[in-house]
Amino acid sequence: MDYQEIYAEHADRYERLVSREDYHGRILPALQAIRPLDELTAVELGAGTGRLSCMLAPLVRRLFLLDTSAHMLEVAAAKLARRGLKNWKVEVADHRHLPLPDHSADLAIAGWSLCYLVVEHPESWQAVLGEALREIVRVLRPGGTIVVLETLGTGHETPQAPDPLARYYAFLEGQGFNSTWIRTDYQFASLAEAESLTRFFFGDELAQAVVETEWTILPECTGIWWLDVGETSL
Repeated sequence: MDYQEIYAEHADRYERLVSREDYHGRILPALQAIRPLDELTAVELGAGTGRLSCMLAPLVRRLFLLDTSAHMLEVAAAKLARRGLKNWKVEVADHRHLPLPDHSADLAIAGWSLCYLVVEHPESWQAVLGEALREIVRVLRPGGTIVVLETLGTGHETPQAPDPLARYYAFLEGQGFNSTWIRTDYQFASLAEAESLTRFFFGDELAQAVVETEWTILPECTGIWWLDVGETSL
């Protein structure tokens, strides 16, 4: 799949897909268990169409939404504006160059986005990822927290790290990150929608499995890694 094309040109369809995920509402309680969000200044990396932003903004004091795709951020901004929220700002930015001062945030959260630094730099991913993590640490205040969310398997009921990402997850844990996982299943309105949206983002193989199993509820495992900046020597 050409994910860069999706993020640059198909934000509305992507938003339809991610709005179907986590229909049990497990992500926000998991985040709150790691660090209560009330009154924090938070920076969200890879904010996309605002999947996490709409959970964070009603609770935090200030939210900065960062993404390399202005197209995706337009959708996120419109969603937040419709909710009457004003404590946020969107800006196009790369994970390795965050437009924030040193020690200006309490929480940095990256949802399903750091993984692209790994898959797009197969020969140098450790160095590239390390650069991004050090930049994240730079913008956090002492005692700040990094939270990373990534897939642990679409179509699986128990965690199965995708082959290209298993080494990345091991790297995070080697850097001292704590980890857990939750089920964040997708609930689609119909089998036709399930097939269409999974084919759009995940490809033909998963779409065919959806049809054969008649999945309108698609299992998804999500991993969550977190680290307090006082614990890291990145």
